[in-house]
Amino acid sequence: MSTGKGQKRVKNIPVLYDEMKKRRGINLTDTAWEILARQAKIEKISVSEFIERYARKLDVTEG
Repeated sequence: MSTGKGQKRVKNIPVLYDEMKKRRGINLTDTAWEILARQAKIEKISVSEFIERYARKLDVTEG
């Protein structure tokens, strides 16, 4: 999947998906956050994008 790098960002226009992301809040232990941050860094993406991709893999209704 593309990381969107090199694409000009325009406010309120989605780049990677066909919908805009919204600000969400979750509560995690420091350990869980560190694990997510470490894996996201390895994949050179944000924690937000890491969680997005993980969730989309779980959704069996999506292509």
